[in-house]
Amino acid sequence: MDAHIAAIFRHPIKGFTPEALRQAHLSTGACFPDDRLFAVENGPSGFDPDAPKHVSKQKFTVLAALPAVARVRTRYEDGRLKAQAPDSSDFDGDLASEVGRTAFATWLGSVLGEDAHPDLKVIQAPGHRFMDHPKGHVSIVNLASVRDLEARMGRPVDPLRFRANLYVEGWPAWCENDWTGKDLMVGFARVNIFAPIVRCAATEVDPDTGVKDMDLVKVLFDAYGHMNCGIYVHVTDGGQISVGDACTTPQLPK
Repeated sequence: MDAHIAAIFRHPIKGFTPEALRQAHLSTGACFPDDRLFAVENGPSGFDPDAPKHVSKQKFTVLAALPAVARVRTRYEDGRLKAQAPDSSDFDGDLASEVGRTAFATWLGSVLGEDAHPDLKVIQAPGHRFMDHPKGHVSIVNLASVRDLEARMGRPVDPLRFRANLYVEGWPAWCENDWTGKDLMVGFARVNIFAPIVRCAATEVDPDTGVKDMDLVKVLFDAYGHMNCGIYVHVTDGGQISVGDACTTPQLPK
């Protein structure tokens, strides 16, 4: 086995808690299932649910703009959202309904207080995903690259800072940066590598505490001359994936 899937995550609400999965089905031409279904506008973003288009993540309640979001813990299942935050009552509501979405925005506003815009709004549109990159369908992080970054910094780096869908163990560190345009198998799905993921200020935030405690973007550039960590891929042949499944390594020209 060249490498294997070490962990699988979805992020139903953009910027909020990653949810671990044991398996998932990747569909041809589609984004990761139930990933970034919703976003919370941090004030009017210009998003039109009747004509949905990509909107910059800075318009939403995400870690790059609001580190305090990391202190909110969410779990989405069958249309319902459960959320918790320190010193706040728990939330339980139906995000499939306008009433439920409004209720969550109100609850979140009380949690974030003056850090957030006074007019928060949960938004969605059928078939639309609130991805950081409009063509970033599925994201993969190479755990060896994270460990190499840790070694350069001399301190632990939680891989969840990178908010990927898949974490792979067994590839050489940073090899993924040379794979753009190549195909590989992930479990029983075939994918094509679209591009490396250029990282932003969201990685500076500790996903447990919500505190900005390391400038990973600067470290990446100073240490490697780039700001990449991870790759975006497109699913070209759908299939089931599970934790422990094999991942291939693209054959590169000699």
